Amino acid sequence: MQLMTDQDSSATLAELGARVRAWRARRGMTRKALAADSGLSERFLADVESGKGNVSINSLEAAARALNITILELLQDAPRPALARAQGLLGRLDDNQLEQAHALLASSFGLGDAQGREQRIALIGLRGAGKTTLGAQLAAQRGVPFIELDREIEREAGTSMNEILLLHGQAGYRRYERRALLRIAEDHADGVVMTTGGSIVSERETFDLLQSRFYCVWLKASPEEHMSRVVAQGDMRPFDSTRGATNEALDDLRRILASREALYARADAVVDTAARSVKQSLKDLDRAVPKETT
Repeated sequence: MQLMTDQDSSATLAELGARVRAWRARRGMTRKALAADSGLSERFLADVESGKGNVSINSLEAAARALNITILELLQDAPRPALARAQGLLGRLDDNQLEQAHALLASSFGLGDAQGREQRIALIGLRGAGKTTLGAQLAAQRGVPFIELDREIEREAGTSMNEILLLHGQAGYRRYERRALLRIAEDHADGVVMTTGGSIVSERETFDLLQSRFYCVWLKASPEEHMSRVVAQGDMRPFDSTRGATNEALDDLRRILASREALYARADAVVDTAARSVKQSLKDLDRAVPKETT
């Protein structure tokens, strides 16, 4: 009986570690960043993620706060009974039926088209997909403003992204992000092209807000192509480049992309920029978005 208890405990710790690791990947946070935001040591977090940690409720709460989720979201797949029933039903559907179910739910519960939504284009995806380059050119082509959401969040907060995260953490950052989204949608009823941060899809309420006000296009590429473009830009954030750890960074990127792929796929359209020139990708993007109203 004791052996069975030990096995159960090991399985629980392994599952908990996998969940912490998955949430961290979805947020696009390095272990170092999670340690800084939570006040927990990197060594402790490494032990937790490998299923070896001696985890307390307080440490779990600290990690959950830093990830901007509740401890229940970390511990339970479906803390609400009604949500569990809905997930049970949705789990029986195939991919096409799930898309239909999502469209029905969106139209019934306030996530449908807002006025002018199709003229407000939001580009989502990981860094290195070409969001800024293609976004600026598409905006010029359509004769509408081009906006980078990160800069608008800084404007909303009156300080830099680093300072927002340092002073307010992930939760504070997301509050400014939602305010910026609402303001941009209100100020640009006649059209805009906007780039977003790669992790916006991992915040359910924020992504729902984005989809309700903007026509979302996922700019997609392979992990290798994302990485080569990021390296060419000379900006490895949030990956660790202090020891030339490109292979490790690529593994991190693969995990992040895998954890978000289903979320990115909720976009209204997908444009694959892999092995495509900027000119070719711009044509693909132009075909993917609704035409301007006259």
